[in-house]
Parts: sequence; C-alpha cells; structure tokens
Amino acid sequence: MLTRSREAANHPVASPLVPGAPVIAIHARFGASESSFGKDEEIYGEREPADCIFEVISGAVRSYRLLSDGRRQICAFHLPSDIFGLENGAVYRFTAEAIVETAVRVARRHSLEYIAATDVAVARNLLSMTAGNLLHAENHMLLLGRKTSLERVAAFLLEMDRRLKGTGMIALPMSRRDIADYLGITLETVSRALSDFRGRGILEFSETSQRQIVLQDRRQLRRLDS
Repeated sequence: MLTRSREAANHPVASPLVPGAPVIAIHARFGASESSFGKDEEIYGEREPADCIFEVISGAVRSYRLLSDGRRQICAFHLPSDIFGLENGAVYRFTAEAIVETAVRVARRHSLEYIAATDVAVARNLLSMTAGNLLHAENHMLLLGRKTSLERVAAFLLEMDRRLKGTGMIALPMSRRDIADYLGITLETVSRALSDFRGRGILEFSETSQRQIVLQDRRQLRRLDS
C-alpha cells in the first residue's frame, strides 16, 4: 500500500552498476519511484502480493510477523541503503512498517526480474543480497536459540554499531519494545541488560535521549557476544 509516490525516472538512462551498491539506486532503468511513510505506518502486509521491492532512503523499517498467541516477532530492521521486500514467492512473508518517518525507493518486481534476466551485474547483485539475507536469518536463529539474554543484547548493540557506522554514539531509531521483539526477550529484560552494561562501564546514555547510546567498551561487548 504505497502512499505519496513520485516518479524518480521518467526517461530510462543506462547507468553503470557499482559493485556492492543497491540495485534500485543505481539502475535508472527500473523506473523507480519514491514514497514516504509516517511513524508506525504499514508499507505492506503479510500475504499481500509481493509485487514491489524497496530500498530505504532515510529512516528505518521493521519486518515482523504476529504469532498465533498475539506476540510479535521482528525478523529484521532495515536501515538506509538496505533492500527489503525481495521474496522468492508470490506474497510477502512478513509485514513491513516504518519505525520513524521514513522515505523509501520503490521498484516493481517484474521490472527488476526482467532486467536481471539480461544484465549479469544486476543478477549478481541480487544473488549477493539474497545470500546476505540468508546469512542474517541464520545468525538471527543462532542468536534466538543459543544465546543468553545478555549475549543477545550485546550482539544487537554490536550489530547496530556496525550497521549505523557508529563513531562512539549509536542513535537507535527503534524502541526497547522493538529490540525485545527482535531478540525474543521481554522489554524488562532489555532494560535490565542495558542497565547492567551501564554499571559495568560498557555504555552510557546520552543526556538528551536513552535511544542515543555511547559505547565505551566494545571489547567487553565482543567478549559477551563470542
């Protein structure tokens, strides 16, 4: 359910595909458009036709599924430059929502598949993204199945530090409830873990927001995550 869309490429232009760069951003031939979503606004729902692929321009997105007992399991957070909505079936397996005010680039799936069939560079890029998604899913399964609560929170902070390219300060777009639903633990357990890390001198919170975390001892975090 796309909203406030504007066309990004009315006249297709051949563009070189930079290795490792997002396919939608590089290839004007996709006829991509841009859409904006407000905080907590749904981008697409589980079991809706998977006819579009998305790239985060700004903001952040969560992909999740509601379990039979009403609990929410977040499977991934999508940050700027991330591609999401790439499915191997006809429908989306998860619901995607904007966490904060978010802008995305949108490409029609059939356009992407058509170009990938004739452009080796695009096909390789898509294969690389698919492999990356599988690796993330495997790591997430390991985190949920084998790690303690403290280890899960440590792994999450290191992941966000790497993905947000932290230079000491991590500005988390997601809430502690989001973090809990991603790690498969309770909100209270996330809060206790962060307080524990603060007591050990591993991190400190910004004076302006508890979503802004200053990592003071990554070595301790890595030991917990090992």
